[in-house]
Amino acid sequence: MTIPDDAQPVAVPGGEGPDRAPTSPFASPSGRRELPPTPPTPAPEPTPSAPEAPSLDAPPVDEAVAPPSAPVAETAPVAPQPPAPHPPGTHWSVPHGSVPTFAQPSPSVPANPYGPAVQQPVPAPWAGVPYTTTGTTAGVDPVPPTGPSGVPHTVVLHRKRRRTLSAAWVVPLVIIALAAGAVGGVVGSRLTEDDRLADAGLPVAPAGASTVDRAPDSVAGIAAGVLPSVVSIQVDGPDGSATGSGFVLRGDGYLVTNNHVIAQADGSATTTITVTFVDGSEQDATIVGRTADYDLAVLKVDVEGLTPLLLGDSDAVVVGDPVVAVGAPLGLAGTVTTGIVSALNRPVSAGEATDSDDQAFINAIQTDAAINPGNSGGPLVNGAGEVIGINSAIAQPPGSLSTVGGSIGLGFAIPSNQVRRTAGQLIETGSATYPIIGVLLDQRYTGEGVQVSTDVQDGRQPVTADGPAERAGIHPGDVILAIDGRPVTDPDELIVAIRARTPGDTIVLHVRSGSSERDVRVKLDESPTD
Repeated sequence: MTIPDDAQPVAVPGGEGPDRAPTSPFASPSGRRELPPTPPTPAPEPTPSAPEAPSLDAPPVDEAVAPPSAPVAETAPVAPQPPAPHPPGTHWSVPHGSVPTFAQPSPSVPANPYGPAVQQPVPAPWAGVPYTTTGTTAGVDPVPPTGPSGVPHTVVLHRKRRRTLSAAWVVPLVIIALAAGAVGGVVGSRLTEDDRLADAGLPVAPAGASTVDRAPDSVAGIAAGVLPSVVSIQVDGPDGSATGSGFVLRGDGYLVTNNHVIAQADGSATTTITVTFVDGSEQDATIVGRTADYDLAVLKVDVEGLTPLLLGDSDAVVVGDPVVAVGAPLGLAGTVTTGIVSALNRPVSAGEATDSDDQAFINAIQTDAAINPGNSGGPLVNGAGEVIGINSAIAQPPGSLSTVGGSIGLGFAIPSNQVRRTAGQLIETGSATYPIIGVLLDQRYTGEGVQVSTDVQDGRQPVTADGPAERAGIHPGDVILAIDGRPVTDPDELIVAIRARTPGDTIVLHVRSGSSERDVRVKLDESPTD
């Protein structure tokens, strides 16, 4: 049987589900509608019996059911009804002009427009009638409708074509899915950790809330400006290894440190000096010049464009000024400690205590900033980030047997004004000088002030002939009570006070000869350093 080209498919009636009554309860097997001559009389309600399980899919029946035997008159054809549900992916093709019949619901069940529909048994009027299908759906065996003549209609089952993705699409999708999963895992883990902290009742700062602006004159600001110019120094030779600190003195590769840090490398062809910068780069260094009298040394590395630290005015420092010490204590590079200036003009002997020739006399700045072995040669800076001293020595408790101690809050630095003068001499000439007055001091004297020796020491006269002291009228046995108005009570105090000056400077000494006291002006001479 063929379907005309202009034919429209007719939906199989049946409402929304197989258990709903047909729209027309008086449909005849011929497919035509017949009306009764007299109004139908509703059948009496039968005795309620146990209802079958209601269908959750069917809407309520909203038309009364009449007995199937009531005669009807032939009238207009039945209007098309909504399609009956059928298996997904299946289309039933019905010839034009044919209206299939459906079994009517049992007349014993009254219509209930407000309650749920009751599933009714459907007779099988098509049993034994042959039919054909085109296409199948797994697990579905649809019952074909028949026309007025009982000729079976052809049921056409159309399966939707399944679409597949090629490998060209699948592989990128898999990669994207894996990447999304990885990102999701990371984000999820962080969110989970935050959730755990929140569940534990711990306060969590929002992202970016801890950002703090550091002022340039804060410790963090000072450290940020100083650290790139501070270096670590290691000396390796036949006598062992030594470590210390230093900093950039000039941008063309000149560095400054303590003499006692590199002392064993002087004159040794097998000793190496390695300088490590803050970025971890290393350079071999050579000695430009050194002096044991001031415990200073200048090194040179083959690097250009370094950032030098500024040398401040150490004469402007006062007790109580905040300071920052930077260096590599015990090899821990980039260590920053803070404190204040605890005292000024402390006479300190630095260098190797076992060798008197390497003893340095420093008119030192005292600080309580933590300074430990390895800090030697590193800078002590003020609140402006300017170098006011080079860390050189620490005090040890009386009676201590340890030759290598830690900080007890008493550290000492060479004043920057001394560093400026001596380092400049070492760069220019490779050696340095220091000022003298031309006298020998009596280390055995215990009275007020310091006394000029009365005896010859190691072939040297107490007062140098035609020296500054002799020209000023100082004699053996005189007692020097003050220098430039500052009292002195120890020979080292007078020595460091004089060495803090520059050759050619004039100082005023308050001198006592016998029972008389006087001020004398002395022009300082110079002597080469060791």
